[in-house]
Parts: sequence; structure tokens; C-alpha cells
Amino acid sequence: MSTLDTVAPAFVGMAHSIVWASAATVDADGRPRSRILHPIWEWDGTDLFGWIATVPSPVKRADLHAHPYISLSYWSPSQDTCSADCLVEWYFDDDTRTGVWQKFATGPEPVGYDPHIIPQWSGGPTSPEFAALRLTPYRLRVMPGSVMTQGAGQVLSWRGRLP
Repeated sequence: MSTLDTVAPAFVGMAHSIVWASAATVDADGRPRSRILHPIWEWDGTDLFGWIATVPSPVKRADLHAHPYISLSYWSPSQDTCSADCLVEWYFDDDTRTGVWQKFATGPEPVGYDPHIIPQWSGGPTSPEFAALRLTPYRLRVMPGSVMTQGAGQVLSWRGRLP
């Protein structure tokens, strides 16, 4: 098991190069539900956390109310994979939503984009159809495709305290 300061930069680099993650939540009856989401990650040398700009749909809200956790899995055609299991917190206040909007609007390519392209968000970051999810990972895994395809490279994993 590696330390967070080893795994986090590798995770952010791979996640941001892949961009889209398969995300799984669990509903109140224990049934999984998956969707594709676009997180942006921040590593400050001590803490790693992510943000998802999202429509706060009734299904997503109910799932995360019942079980405030999400599992994210990234995959690229070169077989690079990384995953993060996270505690999730909703943010609906204008300051946080505006800040998250700006993170995506000014983020580096390919993870950055103009949030105005989402039709439900035409009203901007304070629209009722825009919310922010904060991700606090407690488990990370990074596996370059070369580990599978060439027997080269190293799988990195980290596990923090389960929130």
C-alpha cells in the first residue's frame, strides 16, 4: 500500500487525462445504480478532493441521501484504469456552486469545459438545476495499462480512514 502523496498525483493525472468516470451509487433498497460523470480533482500536496458539477436529480439526491458514497472508475482504451471510492457531500449554496462552476470553466483541457453547454444550466451556477458534489476519497487505485499489457509498471493503491 502506497502513501497518499504517492498515489494522489498519479490518480489526478490519469483521471484528468481520461476525464469521464463510471459512477456507482446505491439506493435506499441496496440496489446499485451507475451513470457517467465528469469530476475535477484537486491535490494540494496534503489533501485530495474532487468536485462534480451536476443536475441534482431526484434519483441522485435520494441515492446519496440513503448512502452518501460514490465509487468512480476511469478506463482508457490503452487499458489505463484508476478508481476512487468517496464520501459525497451536496453543496447548494451560491458561493460554492459559483466556485465549482469556475473550476470547470477555467480548468485545464481536457477536464475543463464551459458549463453553459449544458442546457439545464443556462441560468448559470445559481440555477436550481445546478449543484456541486464534493468528493472525499477514502480509497484510490491507479493501474497503468502497461501492467496488464506488458507486465511493466506498478499498481498504486491507498486506503484512508473510512468516513
